[in-house]
Amino acid sequence: MSLDKLKLSKPLVAAMTDAGFLTPKEIQAKTMSRILGGQDVIAVGPEGSGKTTTYVLATLMKLKYAFEEAPRALILVPDAEHVDHVLEQFKLLNRNSTFRILGIDSRGAVDAQMNEITDGCDIIVAVPDRARALYLKLALNTNKIQLFIVDNAELIVKKGLQLPVVELANSAYKSQHVVFTEVIHEKLNHMISPFMKDSAAMVEVDEIGEKQAEVYPQMLYQVPNFRTKLNLLTLLLNDTELFDKVVVFVNTRLTAQTVYKNFNHNKEGEISIYRSLFFDDKGYDDIEDFKDNPDARVLIVANENLGDLNIDGIPIILHLELPEQKETLIQRIVKHGEEEVVAITFSTDIELIEVKKIEQAIGQKLEVMELPEDLKVVDAAAKPKKKKAGEDDEESERGAAFHEKKASNLKNYNYSAGTKAKMTYKKKKGLS
Repeated sequence: MSLDKLKLSKPLVAAMTDAGFLTPKEIQAKTMSRILGGQDVIAVGPEGSGKTTTYVLATLMKLKYAFEEAPRALILVPDAEHVDHVLEQFKLLNRNSTFRILGIDSRGAVDAQMNEITDGCDIIVAVPDRARALYLKLALNTNKIQLFIVDNAELIVKKGLQLPVVELANSAYKSQHVVFTEVIHEKLNHMISPFMKDSAAMVEVDEIGEKQAEVYPQMLYQVPNFRTKLNLLTLLLNDTELFDKVVVFVNTRLTAQTVYKNFNHNKEGEISIYRSLFFDDKGYDDIEDFKDNPDARVLIVANENLGDLNIDGIPIILHLELPEQKETLIQRIVKHGEEEVVAITFSTDIELIEVKKIEQAIGQKLEVMELPEDLKVVDAAAKPKKKKAGEDDEESERGAAFHEKKASNLKNYNYSAGTKAKMTYKKKKGLS
């Protein structure tokens, strides 16, 4: 497919060719005509799929002419680094500086930025909180904005910048709204629903690269928050026969302590911590001792200052939290010989970004598992209910709200990689 199919102007095609873009990316082919046609769009694609180039081209095409007093395009990105990246893309494709493009973030003084905006600009690339501050000071006029773009929306949600986005989007009520994100989840939907039109198009591309290495069978449980992770962990590990030897990875030693205390320790030494913070907690300083002890069933390990850890021979590897570096997780799931191992990952909506990066790195998707019917899902926004005298503790802090399963979770998968994979069949028998 040639660049001509994107219906770009000749100067933009020439700029793309000079920049080394000879064919359009899939996300460009699927979204460009919709954006140029004025439709609201939600575009979902992994890092490197061409999202930034897509909206830079669309913006330059939509505005057509330059030099208006008030900005006609507002692009919101999560941080100063992304501001710089987008400005570079505009510089690459905005030949002869046809449009006046202004970057706004916390590195500049508010008063100086107010003056820059009032001097006149066509396109603003900004972080949401600083853009909102300038809007409230009446420096940022949103009345003439034709194109309102949110890029890396999943990171904006992760940084807790939803409210400035919603306020700015609602102020630019005449504009077309376009959202680019790596993942789509409930919290992101909550942010964009107040301003996205019902007719908005959802476009999704999934560019999983070539398979890089053989990995153990992968299972993914998607849950709303950490407390629900603990509930799910407890529920799964209650099956002592299936989960007979498990390493549970978390990020910090304090979190390891929290997880340890969450269990009801009915059997002495059954659950322990690797290099515990406190001497009175059951733990191991050498993982080989854990492997050799038949009564030791679950070892909680913190990634913090961990170094090398030989987990060969452990049949179930469970990541309760995703490590900061995806390579940390990947090296644990690469297949060695004919060992029968199952790798399980728990993820909240916010962590789905890291899941996508892992999938791209290993060249395959993690299989999404259905949540057990009897899982108690914690509503993080709900206030704990005060107990009345004589009332039992059934609905405790660990959560009493039941969660309606997402459509993506209502799936059954078959695994043939070993006896531990039989766990996927247990839900069919009502045992999970």
